Amino acid sequence: MNSSPRTLTRSTTDRKISGVSGGLGAYLGIDPVLVRVGFVVTTLASGVGLLAYLALLAIVPADDAHPAPAVPAGT
Repeated sequence: MNSSPRTLTRSTTDRKISGVSGGLGAYLGIDPVLVRVGFVVTTLASGVGLLAYLALLAIVPADDAHPAPAVPAGT
């Protein structure tokens, strides 16, 4: 059993635009396509989906599956 807490991150591997839906889908344990459809439906219905997407883009960190190369100390 994994005792580490789940963290919400933007996916760098399952992304179409910025990885918000991929990360949210992984966090919730559902297909990211369902999350994308949810964002589109709520955007068309009230515009809230776009605001939520932009807020998550600004707040949620990337999962850093491909971290930046380390810079040697003293350079």
